[in-house]
Amino acid sequence: MSILLLGGSPAAVSSTGRLLDHVAEKLAERSTGHRYTKVQVRELPAHALLHAETSDLAIKRALAAVSEADVVIIATPVYKASYTGLLKAFLDLLPQDGLAGKLVLPLATGGSQSHMLALDYALRPVLHALDARHVLAGIYATSSQLVWNEVSGLAVDQAIAWRVQAGVEGLAAALHGHKSWQAQQAQAPFVAPVEPIRLAR
Repeated sequence: MSILLLGGSPAAVSSTGRLLDHVAEKLAERSTGHRYTKVQVRELPAHALLHAETSDLAIKRALAAVSEADVVIIATPVYKASYTGLLKAFLDLLPQDGLAGKLVLPLATGGSQSHMLALDYALRPVLHALDARHVLAGIYATSSQLVWNEVSGLAVDQAIAWRVQAGVEGLAAALHGHKSWQAQQAQAPFVAPVEPIRLAR
């Protein structure tokens, strides 16, 4: 299974990036044998991203990473009650069915709990519009719930730790179901489309 970590924060160091890495680490502990790839949208060439130059090599590689992934864990800070414009610019490059057949776990961080619904009202509709097979319940955390220490690393508030555990368990269960679904698809017999019957006049 291929798991893509898609970071939509414009900052090189952020609570969003730390939450994304934390969830990936917990998933790796819970469900082994997967291949992880990370795409930080901020690292893509700005001109190519904003001008939708899909012929650019870096953009091509990022889009290919999405295409090849079975699971996408997508993380964004909340700006102006929505996900970042940086992430929107990248999602706009995906084809209409760019998340078809994929499991998606959305993550978001913000300054207060008042932005919590941005996951459901802003990001989730876009993920469904891109034809994601299953969008799991999102995980939202405030900056105060994710405290970084240079020595001990990330300290996660207990409430968020529970949400992360539930999200990871849900994703692990969905991954198991996804494997079964892929196996069924591979074994399903090919049925040729029925040709229309032409009636004599």
